[in-house]
Amino acid sequence: TDQLTRCYGDFRAVANVSFAIQPGEIVGLLGHNGAGKTTIMKMLTGYLEPSSGTVRVDGVDVEKDPLTVQSQLGYLPENLPLYPEMSVSDYLAFTAKLRGVDPRMAVQRAIAATDLQEKALEPISTLSRGFKQRVGVAQAILHEPRFLILDEPTNGLDPNQTQHMRDLSKRLSSNATVSLSTHIVQEVDAICERALNLRDGELVLDGRLQ
Repeated sequence: TDQLTRCYGDFRAVANVSFAIQPGEIVGLLGHNGAGKTTIMKMLTGYLEPSSGTVRVDGVDVEKDPLTVQSQLGYLPENLPLYPEMSVSDYLAFTAKLRGVDPRMAVQRAIAATDLQEKALEPISTLSRGFKQRVGVAQAILHEPRFLILDEPTNGLDPNQTQHMRDLSKRLSSNATVSLSTHIVQEVDAICERALNLRDGELVLDGRLQ
């Protein structure tokens, strides 16, 4: 990103934020609620246009060519876009078709990666918060993206579910560049190699954890 800024009327949610993420990194956006983490992630995905500044993913300007970027990107939003009446496998097959990939191979691969085998035929409405988060990750990796953006991936999870999500994030980083957001310092320490600390929409620290 280069001087990324987003305003809502007179309120600046993100102010002149610049950073670069290298291939294979696991980077955490750390900050309190309202610090600008979700707004930045929405701009990284092309879901939200910046008021000024630019976002480039693999050299491609997201605002000018969002479809090229989105074809290589997986996104777990803070509020999961799940259809509760569908089974896990049917939902993932539907999402795979939207992504333009063969559901037969993609769904099986994503279910295995997220350890959802025991829930594959269950309606999403019956799942716990932890399993719903896994479904959210599964839809994000169906097309084997090179870039993965996870917004508050452990929010609302119990300790066991949190540890599973941490382990999953680390495994996914072997094939993708991973960015995640959290307001919990321990989360960044457990998963990430580098932290971007945001406060009131500004980047106040960018450093490697060691």
